Amino acid sequence: MLLIKVRYQDSRKFIRLQDGFTFADFVNEVHNRFCLPPETNLHIYDDTETEIDEDILQDVLNARPDTSLTIVRRENIEMLSDASSSSWTDILSLSHSSYELDQMPERPYKKSKTDDAAADAKEMVRSALKQTSGGDAVLAEYSSKNTLSSEMRRVLVNILVGHMVEMHGRIPTRNQKEQYALGVVTLFPSLKDPFSKKGYEHFYDADGGTGYIAWRLKTVQRNAKKRNKPSISKRSEIGLSGPSWNRCSSSEQQDEDTLREAIAFLTHSTDESQILLKMRETFHYRHRLVHDPNKTTDILKTFPTFLNTKGLVNQDFSLLFSPETSSKLLEMWDTTFKAKIIEEAIGLTSTAVVRSLLLSANNQRDSEHCSDWDSDMATLLLLLHLLPPSPGKKVSKISASDAINRLVVYQKSRTSFEQHLQQREGRQPYILAVGRNRDHIEHFYIALDKNLIPCQSDTSLSAFDELFKAHFVFNLAYDEALLHFYTFIQTTIYMVDVGKTKESPRVKELRAKLLN
Repeated sequence: MLLIKVRYQDSRKFIRLQDGFTFADFVNEVHNRFCLPPETNLHIYDDTETEIDEDILQDVLNARPDTSLTIVRRENIEMLSDASSSSWTDILSLSHSSYELDQMPERPYKKSKTDDAAADAKEMVRSALKQTSGGDAVLAEYSSKNTLSSEMRRVLVNILVGHMVEMHGRIPTRNQKEQYALGVVTLFPSLKDPFSKKGYEHFYDADGGTGYIAWRLKTVQRNAKKRNKPSISKRSEIGLSGPSWNRCSSSEQQDEDTLREAIAFLTHSTDESQILLKMRETFHYRHRLVHDPNKTTDILKTFPTFLNTKGLVNQDFSLLFSPETSSKLLEMWDTTFKAKIIEEAIGLTSTAVVRSLLLSANNQRDSEHCSDWDSDMATLLLLLHLLPPSPGKKVSKISASDAINRLVVYQKSRTSFEQHLQQREGRQPYILAVGRNRDHIEHFYIALDKNLIPCQSDTSLSAFDELFKAHFVFNLAYDEALLHFYTFIQTTIYMVDVGKTKESPRVKELRAKLLN
């Protein structure tokens, strides 16, 4: 799946395209997203002002998925064709005249019911904010920042739920709650989640009965001490997803003699190229093994090569998905996510840990913070602070700072590995970083079942890349304190099981902020 930035006149939006899309698919999406009449003819330009023809659009987007496209109506081009000084700036400055063209009586374009519903919902939300104390502050912050802080988002939700209760009572219908959620993302388009079906599920998800509006409404209902408990909408069953999903079909069987021979070879061989080959040959068997409750804990005994050969976790993950999926974090981190995470983290509550991580993430070091993590690891830990732990079934609420050592642990080179591993409980993997100090790590390992799997690359980002993949390779549930953090990484960066994985509103909200 591709997410493409598209500009039409003064509006910028993301267009979502499935793999193998056609030119017609792209044009239809543009028509739908920008509410253009179906018969509108378009010219397409890339960010170098070069026109893209129909037959090479797919090649351009596959080669440069970060390209920002500009859409210009054909009649606008024709209007400038006779002008001797026409330029790219002239074409893009036709916003006002193109609005007049939209209203020409030759082929009137009738708004769809969906457009009308969105417009009505938008005005309802705007009106609720205008007539309520604090609403102007919400509008002003969005106008200046093109987003809302967590505090101002809470003000927005409180105002809308108060308005909803006043207008519809304490038990509004599903459609009424959806109308408010639709109004939010229509009035504030940068809050829309580009990965979810409707874009506003983090405010209200009708299928799961979750979201900021639903939660605030339940608080209001609980505080009202009503005698009759409100009915709880049935949660739709979310299909298997994430590390727990067995992705290999039962038909992918291998000859038992061949398997035994390959496993015996792997136990004694030191030839790295042959080990990689034999591990590929035994991949389907190994994947079934980790999903067998009676055998999954013996995986490192059956395949001890994980403990002495680098790159096997990466190889299994690539076989499970694809090399393209496997490379997403390393390819997109610097260009798409890192700077935006740091920028968003500036708004976090200032603590000693957050201040230290921000300095490290921006490569700003002083004598007081000389031994902090490198820039990439610091940014990952800031992401953890943006998606902090929530109270779960097995653990009470802990802070994001306390959850750091569930993700990465620093050890000096001469520290006893054995002593450290014996003190840790649970099967959830984590990074063991070994070196003179935190920003000069010599070796990274994935600690799993009191064993150490050497990472293929000695950079913190690559080590985290392998740590995330290890959950899928060894069928390991996410640490409950890191659930929101890992879910964001899975669905937003690797784009694994998008739409199938249960996501908290916080995950969806952060994605909307970073991608819009």
